[in-house]
Amino acid sequence: MPAHSPKPLTATKAQFIRSLAKQKKERDRERAFVLEGEKPILELLASDATALLALVIGETRLSQADAGLRQILRRQSVPLHACRDSVFDSLSEVTSPSGILAVVRQPAWDRQAILGRSPWLGLYGERLQDPANVGTIIRTALGFGLAALWLSADSADVFNPKVVRATAGGILKLPVLYIKDVAELTGQGCALLASVPAGKASHPITDLTDLPERSVLAFGNESRGLSDATLRRATVRFHIPVSPAIESLNVAASAAIAAFYFLTTYKNR
Repeated sequence: MPAHSPKPLTATKAQFIRSLAKQKKERDRERAFVLEGEKPILELLASDATALLALVIGETRLSQADAGLRQILRRQSVPLHACRDSVFDSLSEVTSPSGILAVVRQPAWDRQAILGRSPWLGLYGERLQDPANVGTIIRTALGFGLAALWLSADSADVFNPKVVRATAGGILKLPVLYIKDVAELTGQGCALLASVPAGKASHPITDLTDLPERSVLAFGNESRGLSDATLRRATVRFHIPVSPAIESLNVAASAAIAAFYFLTTYKNR
């Protein structure tokens, strides 16, 4: 066992971690969140170890330390705590806990630096409240190398444990920014391409063969869609043609299809 021996997890620290996992207001106040799993923690150690505020390890996981865990334990600059498995289970938000979690500082992104680049393609989500969808969209945007994801203020909290898990570590790598109004983007010269149901006012996505230098694909809540205020600011409205057998695609699937299509358009310009 490495020299960096963990300290027992106190009841106060355990309650703090539970609060971070369950309460958005606590995450906002502390500017921190809970990250579970060895793989994303190792990736964070490699990319930005200073973001790790504390590590917690269950007794069984500690007794079975492999090479990956030993690498984590060697980080003497990170406060390390151990606890009984039953206590760890009470901290975890998953059915089968991995036995290791971290308290992580929320990443900070330079909004103006992102908007100042060109060319780029980004996503905007309005009233997206399903954590799994938001997490999948983050993972998709990162996978396609998009500039950022902007979310309306009434969307799901991206540091909710369900969202964090769905991103598979992507929450630490993709800029995700909340905005009060989409005018914050269009007012900076960004073109807004709005995803809507098929109709007279929309174009099939395959009819669109060019993009402005800085474009944002906008997607709304699956049941309510994009607001009228957002649609009025859209440069163009598009839809993804689907079989009459279904009404629409899942918003995360739609975002993935549109991002792939428009990225291909960029490459062929």
